[in-house]
Amino acid sequence: MGISASAQQQVMTPELLLKLNRITVLGVSNDEKSIVYKVATPSMEENKLNSKVFTIPVLGGVPTEITDSNTVLKNKNIAPNGAYIVYDEEVKLEKVHGKDFYPELPKSEVQIYNGLDYRHWDTWNEGKFNHVFFKQNKEKAVGTDLLKNETFDCPQKPFGGDEDYIWSPDSKSILYVCKKKAGTAYAVSTNTDIYEYSIETQKTVNRTEGNLGYDTAPQFAPFGALSWLQMKRDGYEADKNDIIVDFKGTKLNLTANWDGSVESFKWSKDGKKVYFIAAIDGTQQLFEVNFPGLTKIAITVNQVTFGDFDIHDIIDVTGTTALLSKADMNHPLELFSYSISKKTWLQLTHVNAELYAKVDLPTTQRRYVTTTDGKKMLVWVILPPHFDATKKYPALLYCQGGPQSPLTQFFSYRWNFQLMASQGYVVVAPNRRGMYGQGVEWNEQISKDWGGQVMQDYLSAIDDVAKEKYIDKTRLGCVGASYGGYSVFYLAGIHNNRFKTFIAHDGVFNTQSMFGTTEEVFFNYWDFGGAYWEKNNAVAQKTYTLFNPASHVENWNKPILVIQGGKDFRVPIGQGQEAFQAAQLLGIKSKFLYFPEENHWVLQPQNALVWQREFYKWLLETL
Repeated sequence: MGISASAQQQVMTPELLLKLNRITVLGVSNDEKSIVYKVATPSMEENKLNSKVFTIPVLGGVPTEITDSNTVLKNKNIAPNGAYIVYDEEVKLEKVHGKDFYPELPKSEVQIYNGLDYRHWDTWNEGKFNHVFFKQNKEKAVGTDLLKNETFDCPQKPFGGDEDYIWSPDSKSILYVCKKKAGTAYAVSTNTDIYEYSIETQKTVNRTEGNLGYDTAPQFAPFGALSWLQMKRDGYEADKNDIIVDFKGTKLNLTANWDGSVESFKWSKDGKKVYFIAAIDGTQQLFEVNFPGLTKIAITVNQVTFGDFDIHDIIDVTGTTALLSKADMNHPLELFSYSISKKTWLQLTHVNAELYAKVDLPTTQRRYVTTTDGKKMLVWVILPPHFDATKKYPALLYCQGGPQSPLTQFFSYRWNFQLMASQGYVVVAPNRRGMYGQGVEWNEQISKDWGGQVMQDYLSAIDDVAKEKYIDKTRLGCVGASYGGYSVFYLAGIHNNRFKTFIAHDGVFNTQSMFGTTEEVFFNYWDFGGAYWEKNNAVAQKTYTLFNPASHVENWNKPILVIQGGKDFRVPIGQGQEAFQAAQLLGIKSKFLYFPEENHWVLQPQNALVWQREFYKWLLETL
């Protein structure tokens, strides 16, 4: 007798997860008939991602591999008139190393700093800065440095690319994003601005002077007006992000009266609308807002897509057709064509279809839980494949990082809900305080209150789901990274024996030492409410005492796995070391999983597989 189709099916495993192809959108072809995209596949043997580039017709069809994307994509860095090209290079401007100061001591191993910003994300400052150059668009032309001798960065570190600079439509100027602050002033501020450099006069003008927060993502409307994303408050990296248009000398905020925060945006080709992506109710969707110019026409924001998924990229919008990438908790990114008028989808790519044909999927459910202060909170519940409500399942409370980041239908290659559920765990993922997509007020309630209402939100979520007969209340775990790791450390001290085991990755354990060692100081000034030495600052002192996980560590009584990246400067290594040392000295079953060459994330394929295996090994041992 043959094996049934059902019996041949399998569930997601760490090994399968790390075989999935990963799409990155590169753009639309010059003739606008195809999407150009990259597909990366992890190679365990080579311990890296190997990539290929493809095109696929926007109307659907067979993908074609190409060797050079530059042959089909417009080079945005070439001026519209074709005369010049803009690019970026790193330049050495400051002495840092011992040999810089003392050439006669070339083998000295020392770094000397006079201010903060001496390291950022996972890289030490070696006195080098990203600068924007332009030159004539011919082979042996000499470039001109727009930031000559300025100790500032464009592209922005650590993640900026050539999206940080653009040409004006008339090819007469270059606009670029830059935080023109250095050292300690840089570390305590988010005040990036958009500068315009004139090719003719070689003068630079600040186009966003007066705004103290982030100004990013510059792009020109089809009718020539400059637009960008803006946050108002200095030091607040998670402020409401709005679309600004500088139209005839008037700066118009298109999303000022909309209760949300913009992720990215793109103009319609006729300049009458702006399409943008934003979180809403546990998903990321496509929205549109009309552009009224200086008329009295009302500005109206409308949601364009609906469903339990995340829109990731706005590739192009032509007429009533949008080219988008989207994912959900069970599926990584694929490319789609969406009819705005008919509300219908056409899937263009199927890069993981063969693997998924053999995999049974979990079920994702929405659940709304009443919080202790009477609010309605969305909680994602992910049920294992072949879920049987008559059986008992262990459950994992997932604590999201950020802390102001949306818990949407994202697909992660580390914190993968499909994988967790496929190992037999019910996953409980609450949209607790601090999440985008629930309104600006909800998002802001976590700042300066890290151990307050948000902790009650977590407990409300797990307590509500644990009432279900299919949950084994004696087998509850708590897991998370970054602020989620902080949440794990904090809940371990206040959980009143709800949880049987804990896993924290790159989590904040000691708020005082975190303030003293993290590199983006503006973040802790804002979210912690101030410095630990401000004894008369009641808000800050609450962060460093009551809301400090280290203050409750004597209550730890359950096993804990502590994971830490050696090159994580955002949540430095001491946080994980302090937590593990405390657990060991308290006699608690604990393990320290240390990745010396990883930062706040785990990027190398073999390290990623070890991470997954150790994660589930720990759960098998302790839950």
